[in-house]
Amino acid sequence: MQENQNSSGFILQGFSDYPDMQIPLFCLFLLIYLLTLQGNVLILIVIYQTSSLHIPMYFFLCNLAFIDLCAASVSQPKLLSILLRGDSVITFGSCMIQMYCFTTLTCAEFVSLTVMAYDRYVAICNPLSYLVVMNKRVCVILLIMCWIFSFVEPMSHTLLISHLPFCKSRIIDHFFCDLSILLNLSCANTASIELLTYILGSLVGLPAFALIIASYTYIISAILKIHSATGRKKAFTTCTSHLTVVIVFYGTILITYMQPTSQYSSTLSKPFSFLYTALVPLINPFIYTLRSKDIKHQISNKIRFKSGHNQ
Repeated sequence: MQENQNSSGFILQGFSDYPDMQIPLFCLFLLIYLLTLQGNVLILIVIYQTSSLHIPMYFFLCNLAFIDLCAASVSQPKLLSILLRGDSVITFGSCMIQMYCFTTLTCAEFVSLTVMAYDRYVAICNPLSYLVVMNKRVCVILLIMCWIFSFVEPMSHTLLISHLPFCKSRIIDHFFCDLSILLNLSCANTASIELLTYILGSLVGLPAFALIIASYTYIISAILKIHSATGRKKAFTTCTSHLTVVIVFYGTILITYMQPTSQYSSTLSKPFSFLYTALVPLINPFIYTLRSKDIKHQISNKIRFKSGHNQ
């Protein structure tokens, strides 16, 4: 019976509350998605092709850009299909995969931002030993640990949710398979899964947040000890882009998910979900590009080179 209930899949409502806005929304979201792909791919190409940028800070920035590329591609292609073709049906298996990928990439972003905060801490507080502490082996190990942890963490509650009976409704009032909605749709008791989700989420989010706060406490203390105003400005500039991304990402995640599933509101969730699934991956490359003179310089050089070559 449970297998028959789940085999029919779900219906993603997307933004069906605005029937006259489907095509304008499609154009807007398509533009956002294409700019996201372009911005993050550009960062990957520029860093890969520029040997002077082969340092730990840009190594981890490449990882963040890759995460953003994947995160945007988890939900946005399906959303675009819903808006353009009305293709709102998603199979049960696809829904579970989408939920797992979304949770994995969210976890990876938490860990990646924490590693980047540690990288900035070492660079500013221990500049003379920076390349010794953050050597190639350490960077690769941190990257591998980031992805192993991110792949493993969502497995337990994804498997548990995949075995739940969904007999209340097949309609998901969202544009992707959100964990909170799936728990609400189940006709079984989901209290234990909800508790497990909060525990695992806290094990990721709280230590990551604490380490970022600790890193920036030491960073700000070290910056304030720099005597020259130019030196303080230069040191702080290297951190502002990362700090901006952290605030936007943590802010939207906390507002959306730090509440019981029984109090879930799709009206509140959809805008904030769109922020961290679409706008955060879009603005990240622009934030880092605008704040990094090295990347801006390399992009300008490539544009001038191509312009001169075409002429």
